[in-house]
Parts: sequence; structure tokens; C-alpha cells
Amino acid sequence: MGTVDSAKHHLQNIAGKAKERVGDATDNHSLQAEGIADQAKAKAGLAADDVRDAVRGRDDERDDTKR
Repeated sequence: MGTVDSAKHHLQNIAGKAKERVGDATDNHSLQAEGIADQAKAKAGLAADDVRDAVRGRDDERDDTKR
């Protein structure tokens, strides 16, 4: 599940960059802002994925020490 979420966030980041660049090229400030917002959401999602993976890794270590 983490891989799918990570891929989704990477694609969202790429789409945000594309929106921002199209907005730059067409002088569309609204589209630029949408692209920047999409990139920020993607980066936040990637950070959350990293935290989730780190917590799961710690849980796995705790389970191994109990055995």
C-alpha cells in the first residue's frame, strides 16, 4: 500500500509542475497557483509516507525482540 501511495504522490508532484509551467507559459496566475498547491500537497503526502514507513519499521523491530 505504501508504494501505491508514494507513486500517487510522485505523480501528483509531476502534474503540479506541469500545471505551474503551463501557467507560466500562458501567464495564467491561477493555474500557476494550482500547480504550486498540488506540489505542496504531494510533498506533504510523501513526508507522511516516510513517517508511516518509519513507524512501521519500529513496530517490526519491537515485534522481533518479543520473540
